[in-house]
Formats: sequence, structure tokens, C-alpha cells
Amino acid sequence: MSAYDDGVKMLARRELSELQVRQRLARKGHDRAAIDEAVARLREARAIDDARVAEAIARTETSVRRRGKIRVRLQIERAGISRAMAAHAVNEAFDGIDDETLLQASLAKRLRGRDAITDEREFQRLYRYLIGQGFESDRVLRALEARRRLK
Repeated sequence: MSAYDDGVKMLARRELSELQVRQRLARKGHDRAAIDEAVARLREARAIDDARVAEAIARTETSVRRRGKIRVRLQIERAGISRAMAAHAVNEAFDGIDDETLLQASLAKRLRGRDAITDEREFQRLYRYLIGQGFESDRVLRALEARRRLK
């Protein structure tokens, strides 16, 4: 099977960045020239579009996984998409989203219906979790402190 055909099959399953397609074609054993030709054809056919992939990742990370801006940008960059394109996609995705509401929803999910944080260990665990989800540290601390005061 040609590198182009393999690329089309990969892209039929899910959106992939150019770098991801190149890596997967190389793992399948295609040589560099065949990969370059396949990627050029796929780009020409608009099957590969890093901006579209960045937007798709940003949508999934915010609406399904409820992650913050930092984590969303990192996920896009991990797909091999440039920092500038990642920043643009994150800004577009968060344009209609209230970051504070997203943070509160993530925190509420972890608290499993409780209103207050029970102890310092739980406070630290929640802090690490929310930072890992890509929320800014100052906002995380404010949200956690508000829940701590409810005791």
C-alpha cells in the first residue's frame, strides 16, 4: 500500500497533524520521499490542516475534558502544531467559555457533590489536580480557599 493510501486511511479515522501523519507513516515503514509526496498530496487535498486539528483538539479538551488554557495549549503543541497556531486555537476556543465556570465545574466534579474541602491533604491534592488540568495557580488557590472557608 502506498504512503498516500495509508495517510488517507489514518485521516479517515481522526484528525491528525502533519507531524503525526509523518510519524505514523514512518512507523509503517515508508521512506522519506514517499512520506513527503504523500503529505504534499494530502495537504493539497486539504485532508491535512494543522489549524483545523488545533481547533478540534481545543474543542475536545475544553468541552469534553474540561481543561484549562495551559493544558489545552500543551496538548495542541504535543500534536506537533506550532506555538502560534496553538495559541490562536486556544484563544478561539476560550472566546465563548468562562474560564472560571470551567474551573468550578472541574473542582465540583472532584468534590463529588460536597461543598467544602475536608482537610489540608485534600486541599493539596485538589491543587495538584487543577494545576495539572491547566488552570492558572492564582485562580486555583482562590477557588480552593473559597471552598475551605465553607467548613
